[in-house]
Amino acid sequence: MNNWTPPDVGAHVRALRQRRGLSLRALAELCELSPNTISLVERGASSPSVATLHRLATALGVPITAFFEQEGEKVELVLTRADERPRAGSASILLESLGSGLLDQTLAPFAVTLKPGACSGDQGMVHAGHELVYCLRGELEYEVAGQLHRLTAGDALLFEARLPHRWCNPGDDPAEFLLIFETPMPEESMAQHLHS
Repeated sequence: MNNWTPPDVGAHVRALRQRRGLSLRALAELCELSPNTISLVERGASSPSVATLHRLATALGVPITAFFEQEGEKVELVLTRADERPRAGSASILLESLGSGLLDQTLAPFAVTLKPGACSGDQGMVHAGHELVYCLRGELEYEVAGQLHRLTAGDALLFEARLPHRWCNPGDDPAEFLLIFETPMPEESMAQHLHS
């Protein structure tokens, strides 16, 4: 019997905010979101977009995987079963963590599914490190530093994540892709590097 339960992303956001002694308003100012938006996420009434998760992670000084981690001791090996992936998202975007919890982990691997027309948001994201995108199925448009790249199954895109970037599914079918973030300095606050 499977006793696994998905992580409560909102509870993680609230705990990290409170650990840092930040009010909703203070966190909202740091990540340029409304206090209401953060409150909805914390209460589980709204699923945050990838862009929102990036902003929250930056403001809280944690990697994006911190919102998906289960409490407990850091380990040296993580096996994530297909039916046990921590998930977040909305009606049009599903973000599934492919593993987190290693000591000093610098990779944040995700499987992403986008419904037709779904996008990462109007504003481009920026963060430290590198980003790798590997299209598994469907079509994906990735805009990096103003240049549009159309990916189909089997195509990969690797770039400096400090370049403003965003993505969208322009097709009529769902798009699935692997999204891997790499941050070179896990102990250093990402807030120093992200400017979205």
